[in-house]
Amino acid sequence: MAVPQTKEELQKAITINFEKLQNELMNIPEELTTIEELEGHSKGTLMSINNLLAYLIGWGALVLKWSKKKDNNELVDFPETNYKWNELGKLAQKFYKDYKNDDFTILKKKLEKTVQQILELIENKSNEELYETNWYEKWTLGRMIQFNTSSPYTNARGRIRKWKKQRNLK
Repeated sequence: MAVPQTKEELQKAITINFEKLQNELMNIPEELTTIEELEGHSKGTLMSINNLLAYLIGWGALVLKWSKKKDNNELVDFPETNYKWNELGKLAQKFYKDYKNDDFTILKKKLEKTVQQILELIENKSNEELYETNWYEKWTLGRMIQFNTSSPYTNARGRIRKWKKQRNLK
């Protein structure tokens, strides 16, 4: 799928990529979701399916936080307070910790809620707000949303498919 250039394309990309991800998650036995076997977000690390969902929830929550702060004319500490762009592996570890007490079912529900909130955010913005003005440095809000939603959903789906193949899961 091409990089979204409009509000409608962004909504479609998020919806389609999230649905594909949900389809991959549907038949994973819950007892396998805490085993750290997937390639992690930091070089040389492993993560679980639950960690992967925590990562997606964490980035979605950041998108919502950034937007709310910007809308309130507050300073946004990108990517997150106490983290720099070159520390995304450490930020991933934070997300894993933030959601470590949530089981697979709860994580799927939280991710679904996060996606719905992001789609509502997009719905409440004009195409101009999303794609015709720089929002963070040279990036538009639409591009920042895409970087942290539809693209990672595609990446996560690929990781899960590879893992399922290794485990002979359908």
